[in-house]
Amino acid sequence: MTVLAPIVLAPTAPGMLEGLQRRFFATPVQGLISLVCLAVLALVGWKLLDWAVFSAVFSAGGAEACQAASGACWSVIAARWRIIFFGLYPYEEQLRSGLACVAVVAMTVLSCIPAFWTGRRIAMIWGAGTALFYVLMKGGVLGLSYVGEEMWGGLALTLFIFVMTCLIGFPLAICLALLRRSQLPWISRTTGLIIDSVRSLPLISILFTFAIVVPFMLPQWLQGDKLYRVIVGSALFFAAYQAEIVRGGMQGVPKGQEEAAMALGLNYWQRIGRILLPQAMRNALPATINQFVIAFKETSLVIIVGFFEILASGNAAFGTGEWRFAYVEVYVFIALIYFTFVFSLSRYGAFLERRMSVGER
Repeated sequence: MTVLAPIVLAPTAPGMLEGLQRRFFATPVQGLISLVCLAVLALVGWKLLDWAVFSAVFSAGGAEACQAASGACWSVIAARWRIIFFGLYPYEEQLRSGLACVAVVAMTVLSCIPAFWTGRRIAMIWGAGTALFYVLMKGGVLGLSYVGEEMWGGLALTLFIFVMTCLIGFPLAICLALLRRSQLPWISRTTGLIIDSVRSLPLISILFTFAIVVPFMLPQWLQGDKLYRVIVGSALFFAAYQAEIVRGGMQGVPKGQEEAAMALGLNYWQRIGRILLPQAMRNALPATINQFVIAFKETSLVIIVGFFEILASGNAAFGTGEWRFAYVEVYVFIALIYFTFVFSLSRYGAFLERRMSVGER
């Protein structure tokens, strides 16, 4: 006769309700405060939902229907979305601007796939993506009509400034980080002075200097277009901060790693490229992702020096008398665009941290 062993039930974990009670209703006063906060959040949430959805106007008609409604006027987006996304770009060529934005997004997505994480493949992706964007936006080749940089605007200009800032600034940051840890004092101190000087200035002053002041200091043939001068200033600002992030990542690498590489006979560039930099970039990953997020958001500052990026395009979208009252809806829409890009970057950074186990030893 088979004897069944007694079944021992493992102690169950506290349920969700018990956890909520312990966190928010541990005492009568704490429970009252939690209920009041919950009621306020529910009221604010309902008001926002009613304004944005239930009482909103979504039709692409005129502004008269919006003025009679009590909710949001999304009609301004339906009527003026081309200005927001493309700015001053010629109407009949706006498909090229849209394809250029798609090229930048595709380039970024491909860069996030681990199969392309080699120096040569990343360089090919970014080089090809940037070249495709530039050809589509400017034209003048392959039968495309020429569109000067002064006509660029909207989301495409924002993405172009961000991509070029990172493309120029990141290699420059690595060079500055390596120069600052040089064994020669005059090199390391001079580099440190440059980095600290740039970091001590607000980005607006740097953009203004490169856009307005630099032409008075350079000959005509060396001035270049204002857009590219502003990109150089933005890249320098990005590189100064990123250089300190990379240098901090290098300091986190045990000194014995480089000493062991020297004992094995590796030269300087082999030690840097195969031993030091890979580990330094792994250590600096969280701060690097944060710096990319900051660089994307700071593209809005170029409006100060007269560029028609997406924020300036949004101002033009409600700048006419017909839609002047709908500025809140336009700014909310632009905020959602920024949120989409920035949140995607931050979530991808969190994924990389989990994948590479950053912070664990």
